[in-house]
Amino acid sequence: MSVRQSSAWKAIETHCSEQMQTRTLSQLFEQHADRFETFAVQADQLLLDISKQRIDAQTLELLVELAEQQQLGEWIESLFSGESINSSEARAALHTLLRVPTGSQGTKVTKGIKGCSVDPVHQNLDKMAGLVARIHQQQWRGYSGKPITDVINIGVGGSDLGPLMACHALEEFRVEAAQRLTLHFVSSIDGSQLSELLKHLNQETTLFILSSKSFTTIDTLANADTAKRWLAEKIANPQVLLQQHFIGCSACPEKMSQWGIAEANQLLFWDWVGGRYSVWSVIGLPIALLVGMDGFRQFLAGAHALDKHFCSAPLAQNMPVLLALLGIWNHNFLGTRGHAVLPYDGRLKYIPNYLTQLEMESNGKSVNRDGQRVDYDTCPIIWGEVGPNAQHAFFQLLHQGTQPVSCDFIAPVLRYRANTVAGTRDQLQQQQQLTLANCLAQSRVLMLGDQALTAEEQASLSRNDQRYPGNQPSSTLLMEALTPFSLGQLVALYEHKVFVQAVIWEINPFDQWGVELGKRIAHQTSAAIGDRDYRFGESSTDGLLAFIRGVSEQFDADQCNAEQSPTKPCHSEQSHSEQCHPEQSKGEER
Repeated sequence: MSVRQSSAWKAIETHCSEQMQTRTLSQLFEQHADRFETFAVQADQLLLDISKQRIDAQTLELLVELAEQQQLGEWIESLFSGESINSSEARAALHTLLRVPTGSQGTKVTKGIKGCSVDPVHQNLDKMAGLVARIHQQQWRGYSGKPITDVINIGVGGSDLGPLMACHALEEFRVEAAQRLTLHFVSSIDGSQLSELLKHLNQETTLFILSSKSFTTIDTLANADTAKRWLAEKIANPQVLLQQHFIGCSACPEKMSQWGIAEANQLLFWDWVGGRYSVWSVIGLPIALLVGMDGFRQFLAGAHALDKHFCSAPLAQNMPVLLALLGIWNHNFLGTRGHAVLPYDGRLKYIPNYLTQLEMESNGKSVNRDGQRVDYDTCPIIWGEVGPNAQHAFFQLLHQGTQPVSCDFIAPVLRYRANTVAGTRDQLQQQQQLTLANCLAQSRVLMLGDQALTAEEQASLSRNDQRYPGNQPSSTLLMEALTPFSLGQLVALYEHKVFVQAVIWEINPFDQWGVELGKRIAHQTSAAIGDRDYRFGESSTDGLLAFIRGVSEQFDADQCNAEQSPTKPCHSEQSHSEQCHPEQSKGEER
């Protein structure tokens, strides 16, 4: 039976249509003046305020009943016990084990899975710590004996977004030993990121981190091969090139070895770690290079603290559960189709991008765990931007548009209290207060609309285009300060939110067959570009391929004509491309 046909779901539908559909946020606050005290929850350094959501006490009670009906407690137990809850791939999803500290085994959140305990996790962290120390102490040197100055992380998806997000957020926590290092991130398969970057770097002092769970991802390997060719311009010895300038992070050591990564330079994680959940593993090597291993362990500790909260807090006071249930309430019952993530701190710039992958790749599914089509909506469209920038862009739609949108406002409270140039500290603290004021003001206007203004200001609004309807739901998440610990809490919070929603929607959040299909077809199409005779049998792709081939062949012919000497005509049985570029034969392209 579909969850939509369940008694709990139907009870929420009735409650929504009969009591909540027409009640506004302003009315709810008038009827319940102490809503904040009722609808705010704290977990360590995080405070979540859901009082600006279109709910009352009964709404929350019914949503919790829905979670209980869907056996959420049992699913949480299964998650942390390492059961094969990734049903389509027959494996566990035990990324939480990656952040368990030593000496904690045996508790509810550290049970592990068959053949795995926390010990190998820490063995790999210790190996990572050794590599970090060598680089920080300038003991890792390039082929000419010079210490490393630039580290390029090559990855895509979770192997890129996680480290990129965290490194940008935690730049202020850069350790002294990392002051000489510059971290770069490359993910684009078209080569634009890498080619532009390599123009400004030195082969002697550049180290590449190749991050790929399968070590077969075409995006990553294409960039890795380009990096290898760039290094080969200066390094004649392939063994030296690979040993001194590449580190691999993967769940497939044999693939890394086949590519040429030395065993001593291989960092491992496991198939029960999904790519978008891998930032806690050795995929986090760039984070450790920035903030040191102590800082990285604080990042893990923050996530572990949230894990303990998730496992122990009652559902009605459980922060990830509340976020998840409110998302379902807004999306499935109130009809919001979009959800905006709005961090009010430039250091959290990449949080919306990170959560876009986390939520939409996990829960963007139309088939349930039993392989049946669902008869309800699942994941909404997730998007966002740093709040002050968004205010001057898409907030117009939030305030006066036709689409209902729910929002998460995220902001750290303390900043510029230390480690700031004394002459600017006071001014920067004032700017921080202004940032917080804007965060609170925007959520207030989304809630109340015109009613947030004074009576005199409301009277001055003479035209409809000056009016604000309000009644847009939002949650506000405050962090005491942005630290490695609190960032770990924040990311784990959203991971568990995604899991709870998947349980309610009866879908598997740990596979991504839609992504995998795209990869397979891309391989096929790549081969087709170089084969003039290949046809897919549908006019659009075949027409586009014909245009691409034509432009490419004309360019090669023009280049050939420009390069040929008057005494050496460019005519033979070979194509123009093959004669002018013999290293790129069709056989090699495929």
